[in-house]
Amino acid sequence: MADYVKVALDAMGGDHAPAEVVKGAIEAVNEEKKVKIFLFGDESRIRQELSGYTYDSAQVEVVHASEVIGMSEPPVNAIRKKKDSSIVKGMAYVKQGECDAFVSAGSTGAVLVGGQVLVGRIKGVERPPLAPLIPTADGVTLLLDCGANVDARPSQLVQFAKMGSVYMENVVGVKDPKVGILNIGAEEEKGNALVKETFPLLKNCPDINFVGSVEARDVPLGAVDVVVCEAFTGNVLLKTYEGVGATLISAVKEGMLSSVRSKIGALMVKPALKKTLKKFDIEQYGGAPLLGLKGLVVKTHGSSKAIEIKNSIMQCVTFKEQHINEKIQEKITLTDPS
Repeated sequence: MADYVKVALDAMGGDHAPAEVVKGAIEAVNEEKKVKIFLFGDESRIRQELSGYTYDSAQVEVVHASEVIGMSEPPVNAIRKKKDSSIVKGMAYVKQGECDAFVSAGSTGAVLVGGQVLVGRIKGVERPPLAPLIPTADGVTLLLDCGANVDARPSQLVQFAKMGSVYMENVVGVKDPKVGILNIGAEEEKGNALVKETFPLLKNCPDINFVGSVEARDVPLGAVDVVVCEAFTGNVLLKTYEGVGATLISAVKEGMLSSVRSKIGALMVKPALKKTLKKFDIEQYGGAPLLGLKGLVVKTHGSSKAIEIKNSIMQCVTFKEQHINEKIQEKITLTDPS
């Protein structure tokens, strides 16, 4: 049998499930022959969607799950009670070693809880951060944490920096990635208690390339490769980033269609503009991995279309091939032997 990278995919999670999820899965297996997808969810609905595609059946397997965890359900209770849900069954495959990774556009809370409770943390990791790639003027930056740990401690932010550095160097290919802590100013003495206490720890950490504080306005400019913060601040930054981006794109489109002259101009600049705007399309970068778990867990947007699902699956392939978990464990235990 082929040595596949095996990905458990929550076929029932997200606003456009199962249609867009299945479509993304098929696009992934048709592009990458090293991946095998396990689709978890209502078998009849999944097979109905699959019937419209051509693919190698050896790369796709359907696993029936009779329950779905809703977006508004309390995560802990849902994980505990809905044992036959697509999220719980998919994560169980990762825990048992039957799959290498799990991807879901479903309930963020359930994915975060399930990741820690069902998949489990790598030894030495205090808290796993949710770490999305966000587009910048000259590439991408890894933001962690953006949603998993609202009340993080300084030692945890240091671990975020280490894990983020491993990810950027081995998955994105950024050599010696620059790490910055999100702050309200560049000066070392600025910030709240958490930032002030964490700054010297990062500054004296020998195995990361810490460059100091970074302000939110400098993140889109690509000032650093890894941005470290607790989840409340990170989530505000991420949502602002997405909102401003969508507003600007909408305003540009509206302006280009406002008159005959602008429409003619739009036709001339359309190819270059489309290429430029694509760089800032978050869907192009896949989902946000929950770093520091024994198996990879990736959370995509609830509104994910096929392209983001496909790219999230491709993330899993790179993650597995680059042995990211092993490198994270080595990085954490190297300086945190406890």
